[in-house]
Amino acid sequence: MRAVIQRVTSASVTVDGEEVGLLDLEDDRTDGERTGLVALVGVTHDDDARSAARLADKIWRLRILDGGEGRPEASAADLDAPILVISQFTLYANTDKGRRPSWNAAAPGAVAEPLVENVVDELRAAGATVATGRFGAHMRVRLVNDGPVTILLET
Repeated sequence: MRAVIQRVTSASVTVDGEEVGLLDLEDDRTDGERTGLVALVGVTHDDDARSAARLADKIWRLRILDGGEGRPEASAADLDAPILVISQFTLYANTDKGRRPSWNAAAPGAVAEPLVENVVDELRAAGATVATGRFGAHMRVRLVNDGPVTILLET
């Protein structure tokens, strides 16, 4: 599995004009701006439930959030930061030949959808607040990347 993780100060996803996922980053406890994560998740043919569990753990424990000293030393688990998970088959694009990407490395929807759901389930089981996009839909994702911080994870 692959994921692009972005540290954000706001994020939402809409499908056909309907907001289906939102990170609520309002925080009455602090005067500072709260951050969360957007995880774009791609699945390939040999991924399985163990891959999903490993990816969820990496996302949850990745220390890229501000721990209070202006340095990225905290994880979503440390700060109870929310996560927006969005399926993204294009992470497995092959652009080696020509100008048209090949999607052969991306798992078909029947394989990928349950594994993306496994990532979401594993994150929730770990205690994360998780919002999602809608699998297979044309989504409009809005986010404000903080830093910017963008990390590529693979299992």
